[in-house]
Amino acid sequence: MKVAVIDYNAGNTRSVYFAMQRAGVDAVFTKDHVAIKSADKVIFPGVGEANTTMEFLRRHQLDDLICGLKQPVLGICLGMQLMCNWSEENDTECLGIFDTDVRRFKPTGSEKVPHMGWNQVYDLDSTLFPKELEQRHVYFVHSFYVPIGDDTAARCDYCQPFSAALHKNNFYATQFHPEKSGPVGAAILKRFLEI
Repeated sequence: MKVAVIDYNAGNTRSVYFAMQRAGVDAVFTKDHVAIKSADKVIFPGVGEANTTMEFLRRHQLDDLICGLKQPVLGICLGMQLMCNWSEENDTECLGIFDTDVRRFKPTGSEKVPHMGWNQVYDLDSTLFPKELEQRHVYFVHSFYVPIGDDTAARCDYCQPFSAALHKNNFYATQFHPEKSGPVGAAILKRFLEI
């Protein structure tokens, strides 16, 4: 199986690489269009800032490429947010795969931003999630969130309910980091590789 991880200097690529190794897959990190198009699965990871990343994607014509992919694609954290229409982070126009916007957390009490650490996911509604993972804990690090909407595939609560995952056609995305979420994350990545 060929797995391409889109390379745009994202901060979590090494942990994604090691997670793929643990799953028995030797992933390639690339921004080469042919390699990405010909892969069986594509992972769009992300730790960084939305505007700078979108500029990089446009400069390398990766924005149109990602939107046109037909194989299963998994966006992670910033990768998920960039698959939406727009981000409140520096007023950034994004890829528009998911018809929703990205908002900054506004604490309603003692919550701290970023939302960092382990939190429970629920209402799992995607082939990406084995049902036994309902209400299990996964690892988050983010200051921006996607509201609940038509493409919400899992929920989480922090400041308010938000989309812990999205799914539309061949595009899957998680706000949390499956590569840092222990056995639960490993089960999600295994399921993605089996789709």
